[in-house]
Amino acid sequence: MSTEAPAAHTGHAPADTATGTVTDAGAATARWRDLPRPTTPEGWLERAAEAAAVLATDAAARDRAGATPYAEIRLLKESGLVTLLGPVEHGGGGQNWITAYRVIREIAKADGSIGQLLGYHYLWNWAARLVGTREQWEHVEAEAARNQWFFGGAVNPRDSDVVVRDEGDTLVYTGRKSFSTGSKVSDVTVLEGVIEGTDRHVFAIVPSDTPGLTFHDDWDNIGQRLTESGSVTIDGVRVPWASAAGYVDKTFQPRVYNTLNVPTIQLVFISFYLGIAAGALETAAVYTRTKSRSWLHGGYERAVDEPYVVDIYGDLTAKLWAAEALADAVAAEGQRLHDDPDAVTERARGEFEVRVAAAKARATDVALEITSRIFEVTGARATASAEGLDRFWRNVRTHTLHDPVAYKRREVGRHVLVGELPEPTWYS
Repeated sequence: MSTEAPAAHTGHAPADTATGTVTDAGAATARWRDLPRPTTPEGWLERAAEAAAVLATDAAARDRAGATPYAEIRLLKESGLVTLLGPVEHGGGGQNWITAYRVIREIAKADGSIGQLLGYHYLWNWAARLVGTREQWEHVEAEAARNQWFFGGAVNPRDSDVVVRDEGDTLVYTGRKSFSTGSKVSDVTVLEGVIEGTDRHVFAIVPSDTPGLTFHDDWDNIGQRLTESGSVTIDGVRVPWASAAGYVDKTFQPRVYNTLNVPTIQLVFISFYLGIAAGALETAAVYTRTKSRSWLHGGYERAVDEPYVVDIYGDLTAKLWAAEALADAVAAEGQRLHDDPDAVTERARGEFEVRVAAAKARATDVALEITSRIFEVTGARATASAEGLDRFWRNVRTHTLHDPVAYKRREVGRHVLVGELPEPTWYS
C-alpha cells in the first residue's frame, strides 16, 4: 500500500474555526501530555471515557452546528486513541479488536458521529493487514502509528463507479464515490476501484490532499451529521502498482482472511449502535432524575418513583446489557481469527459471520427501541431542541439503514435451518 503518505496533521481547519468545536479539551489534553500512554485494556478504556466526557459537554450543540469535526479528531489524536491498534514499537497502543470495539462504544456514548469516525478509522487502518502483503501492512502500520494518521475511506463497492487504468508501473483512479466517510478530517484515504476491463477490485492508500481528490460538502442527512460522509470525485489519482494492496507482480494474493473485512466492520457498526443506545439511556436517566415531573394523577411526588418509569428503565437496561454481552462474546470469537490469520478457514469465517449477523440484528433492534422510548420516561419537555435527545435516535436510524437488517436475520436463519454459511460479499 502507499509508500508516499504524509506526516500527520491536527486538522485542516484554520486556527480560528470556532463553530462546533469541543469546548473543554484543554485540561484533558494537558493532563494526557503529563501521563504515560496506557498499556492495558482497562487503561485505554479509562482514556476513552475521559475523551468521551469532553465530547459530551457540547455534543448536542455540535450536532446542531454540523461543523466539520476538526477539533474532535484532534482530541482523539491527543488522547492517543487513533493509534490504539498500532504497534507499540512505533508509538501505537498495541491493543486488539476486543479493546477497540469497547473504545468505539465508549466514544459513541457521547457522540455517535465521532464513534463512527473512530471505528471506520480502525477498520481502514487494519485493512492493510486484512488485504495487503506483510511488507505492505508492516509499512502502513508503522507509519500510521508514528505519524498519528487518521484514515478515511472512499469505498463504496456496491457500485463500480471508479475505474482503475493500468499504465505500466502506475494505476490511475478516476470516478466518483457517493460516500467517503472521514474525508475532510483524514490524513490518508483508502481508495477502491475496479481495474479497467476486469472485475478485480484494487485498494490503495493515498494522502487525503492528493491532487485529483475533491471531497464535496454534500453530507446532509438527519443523523451522524459530523461523519463527513459526503461524496468524492477522483480525477486521475495516480498510485504506483507497488501500493496496490495484496498485489504482487500485478496478481492478487488471496487468503480467506481477506474476507474478514465485512464481519470486522459490522462489529464496528454494532459497537457504535450500542454506544449511542447507552448514551441515550444515561442522558435520559439524568434528565428523569433532575428535570422530569411526575404525572399529576399518578400519586407520586417524583418521576423516579413512578412504577411505569422504573419498569421501562429496567426493561431497556436489561436489553442493552444483553446485547452488549452478545457483542463482547462475538468480538472475542473474532479476535481468535485475527490472532492467527493464516489459519482462518472458510467454515470458521462463515460461522463467525453468522454470529456477527445475529449480534448486528440484536444491536439494531435494541438501539432503535432505546433511542425512541427514552421520551416515554423523560416527558414532553424533553423534546425541546436544546436538550438534543433526538440526536440519539436520528444517529441510529440513519446508520442502521447501511444494509438491511432482514438479510442479517436471514443469514442466521439459513444457517440454523439448513447449515448454510453466508457467501463472502461486500455485505456478508
